[in-house]
Amino acid sequence: MPDLPILLVAVVIIALIFDFTNGAHDSANAIATIVSTKVLSPMTAVLMAGALNLFGAFLGTSVAHTIGSGIIRPELVTGSQCLVLAALLGAIFWNLLTWYLGLPSSSSHALIGGLIGSGIAFGGWSAPSYDSICSKVLIPLFLSPVAGFASGYLLMVLLSWMVVRASPGRVNFLFKKLQILSSAFMATSHGLNDAQKTMGIITLALFSFHQIPEMTVPFWVKLSCALAMGIGTASGGWKIVKTMGHKIFKLEPIHGFAAETAAAAVISGASALGAPISTTHIISTAVIGVGASKRLSAVRWGVAGRLVVAWVLTIPASAIVAALCYWALEMVGLAA
Repeated sequence: MPDLPILLVAVVIIALIFDFTNGAHDSANAIATIVSTKVLSPMTAVLMAGALNLFGAFLGTSVAHTIGSGIIRPELVTGSQCLVLAALLGAIFWNLLTWYLGLPSSSSHALIGGLIGSGIAFGGWSAPSYDSICSKVLIPLFLSPVAGFASGYLLMVLLSWMVVRASPGRVNFLFKKLQILSSAFMATSHGLNDAQKTMGIITLALFSFHQIPEMTVPFWVKLSCALAMGIGTASGGWKIVKTMGHKIFKLEPIHGFAAETAAAAVISGASALGAPISTTHIISTAVIGVGASKRLSAVRWGVAGRLVVAWVLTIPASAIVAALCYWALEMVGLAA
């Protein structure tokens, strides 16, 4: 049996790798629209998004507490050495697969699915905290994309009404400037919600190894997760940027501003409530809502359908992979 601190270090390192892949996978959330509308160059956009992801990660811990104690019952986790490790492996596998395929699936739900799958593999069907999963995961899973679509649609309708008498050149000039602010808002909200998820998983690992007395996020965990996500975001994710920025709906600066502002508002509200929602879901549906406000045929609904398939599969697929990882670790004597 490996020494517990060594295994804990391995879990923390893998968690930070997940955080890095989350940043790389979800970089499109903050920069796809601003790159596709040519407001900023790709390099400038990713550097800005990386810095603001880092900043946003320090703005709260409500989501971290949900991940750490609201998915799997903490009192059961203390009996397993590799539950968190298996959850991370399942989430990373799904992240890498969907990144390779260019699908903007949810890193958040991959992590949640990984926790559920490894938790069930270890403690049986009683291990998940079903009430919390229902209120903090499943309900937001369905409501947040609707909120993203509705917010994008309504904001775009309002903006269209406000600029109806302005010339196209003046509108483009104005919203190219404003889109820098909306993209910054989106990047900050992404760090606020997504970086906290890895904070929660590392805090859960520390608690399970009896390194901390309660589920409180240490400062060094906040800092390391913020840095990992910021670096991951700065590395980009260009396949997904292409899908988000071009294949769903052809964006102009006013559309990018509307989609980013609407999505960031929804994400920030959910973060305040401690709901680990998918930033990918929100920006995708906000883009679709903005496109639908122009005309329904403006949206490439076939691409949107592929995104929905990826969303629906994420939690069960990552749960299955995580359960298989846990059983594999158990077979080689690493799982208690």
